[in-house]
Amino acid sequence: MKLPFKVDLSGRVALVTGGGGVLCSTMSRALAACGAKVAVADMRQDAAEAVATQIRAEGGTALGVACNVLERQSLEAANEVVKKELGPVDILINGAGGNHPKGTTSHEYLRPEDLTGAAKDVVTFYDLTPDGIQFVFNLNFLGTLLPTQVFTRDMAQKGRGVVINISSMNSFRPLTKIPAYSAAKAAVSNFTQWLAVHFSKVGIRVNAIAPGFFITDQNRALLTKPDGSLTSRGQTILAHTPMGRFGVPEDLIGTLLWLVSDEASGFVTGTVIPVDGGFAAFSGV
Repeated sequence: MKLPFKVDLSGRVALVTGGGGVLCSTMSRALAACGAKVAVADMRQDAAEAVATQIRAEGGTALGVACNVLERQSLEAANEVVKKELGPVDILINGAGGNHPKGTTSHEYLRPEDLTGAAKDVVTFYDLTPDGIQFVFNLNFLGTLLPTQVFTRDMAQKGRGVVINISSMNSFRPLTKIPAYSAAKAAVSNFTQWLAVHFSKVGIRVNAIAPGFFITDQNRALLTKPDGSLTSRGQTILAHTPMGRFGVPEDLIGTLLWLVSDEASGFVTGTVIPVDGGFAAFSGV
């Protein structure tokens, strides 16, 4: 793959959770292209192995491994496989996460008529359930915390390592309709700062990337119509993105490689870097 620049990751082992997805598969390939041995971790073994196969076809070293980021036993089993096949993890990318309809309202605003309950298919703030909110929050926050607990212990013992969390624009400016996801990503950003301080004496740097709006398998139907044109939500997003386009996975690579390189960002920890086409800087007027 074409990289904006290269950093030397030879001899390093990187593990990417959510590695079978659109964004994290590109990150996995970029890390491998810079010489890292990459463990592509995903809940779906076939998705993980497909990306690992692509990396190997491109001349890299990669292993596909299945794990559930919400189950510590699954993570520990995956860690043992990675250590046996590639070695202890040096770079952790916490990419697993996402939203779910269980944590989403139907409308941007609560309307007086919604309070009557006449429209049975409308989900209001009052209809959100603890289970739905917890599912989304756990996937994003615990799905970052638990892998960090499992995959950074060897880093701490060696006195060197890098953790990159994946936050979101929602952590800066919560989007309408998705309170659980917005709150969870805000927690990821806060946790990134906390963890950077906590790990500072054992040589582990912790930072986060906060992507703006990228079309992925999870949000494609929300942002685009079957014919490729934009939905009303997609149009609103682009109207509030000064660069006037959605991001593509390759837009994340420069920031990723800078943050994982000790030579390039050895004094950078506790940051949350927006990659958003100017979305966070735009007030709407």
